[in-house]
Amino acid sequence: MLRRLLVLGAVAFAAQAQAQAIKVGLMSVDAGPFAFFQAHLIEPVKFAAEQFNAQGGVLGGRRFEVVVQAHAGTPAGALQTAQSLTEQSGVSFLTGFNTSAMALALQPRLPQLNALLLDANASSDELTSKACQPNYFRTSSNDSMQAAVLRSVIKSSGHKTWNLIAPDYALGHDFNKRFRSVVEELGGSVLTTVFAAQGTTDFGSHISQLVAKPADGLAVVVVGSDGITFAKQQKQFGLFAKFKTVVSSNFTNDIALVGQGDTTVGAYSAISYSPEYPGPKNAAFVKAWVERFKRPPSFIEAEHYQMMEVLKAAIERAGSTDVAAVRKALVGLKANTIFGDVEMRGADHQLMRPMALVQVEAAGEGKGRLALRRLEPASAVVPPPALTCE
Repeated sequence: MLRRLLVLGAVAFAAQAQAQAIKVGLMSVDAGPFAFFQAHLIEPVKFAAEQFNAQGGVLGGRRFEVVVQAHAGTPAGALQTAQSLTEQSGVSFLTGFNTSAMALALQPRLPQLNALLLDANASSDELTSKACQPNYFRTSSNDSMQAAVLRSVIKSSGHKTWNLIAPDYALGHDFNKRFRSVVEELGGSVLTTVFAAQGTTDFGSHISQLVAKPADGLAVVVVGSDGITFAKQQKQFGLFAKFKTVVSSNFTNDIALVGQGDTTVGAYSAISYSPEYPGPKNAAFVKAWVERFKRPPSFIEAEHYQMMEVLKAAIERAGSTDVAAVRKALVGLKANTIFGDVEMRGADHQLMRPMALVQVEAAGEGKGRLALRRLEPASAVVPPPALTCE
């Protein structure tokens, strides 16, 4: 009898603990050019949850639980996944891999789902301007921030003519506007803009268009496995060698370099994180990450780890996991993260955080590596809010 009571008590305790778990719904993509990012999303979110839980959790011992669900990488797939996570898995806080198109589709549905989306990936300015919604918060950088980081390279180069290749969806069109604005502000012009469809396998015609009207500089925004394909094909055509300077955003980074090898050597890139960021918190994070995974954290892994830090800080500030309370706590939240001291701007729900300028260097045996050239504080790269989301 006693044994039975003990078993029943243990079951009841486990059920209570499970009910009290703070569920974070992680939406990943398992098909198409973004599929290879999947592990880089899941590992940092689970790693953060594990560390927070080992430290005692939040709100008197409540633990974080990560619920992962994948989709095919379309706005419709993202919507269906968000609905499943909230309605069937009891998730209140969503994150994961979102293109700007996916995030734009998710935003207006968040109140109906009674969920918050803490976006550590999508970069379109529209998400925190004319399309912003009260339940959407971006911890990643936006396109204007990416362009602002490249401004120093554009200015110091003295180049007055540029060409640009970008993806034919929200990210590419948004960056095209921001990049043109920076170039024109510095007295230059963009001569040719080429948009490539997602999943392009042959960039030959795009490369031909880029060299048809010669320019001094080239800007590249080709993402995911498309970026690896483009990098290899441009080297075959000798494309980068035809320009004095190559700058990029969301193209060559510490994840893509594994597949790009040395094909992007010399290119500058605006990136959201470097393991060389200063501060004891980042040093401890990098050390723990290397001990676990035997390699430094990538930018997207650091972005999602930081997102979890921001969520934890908001829950602690709210003293609750109620969606409305956490939403209120996020507005104006100040926290110390692996990126340093950050603040969730109340007007547009854009996280004020630093950025980095890196350049690809040859690393021997057909490999490339990122060399940190400059750290830019939030005050230098985050534009003023366009409007209020409140």
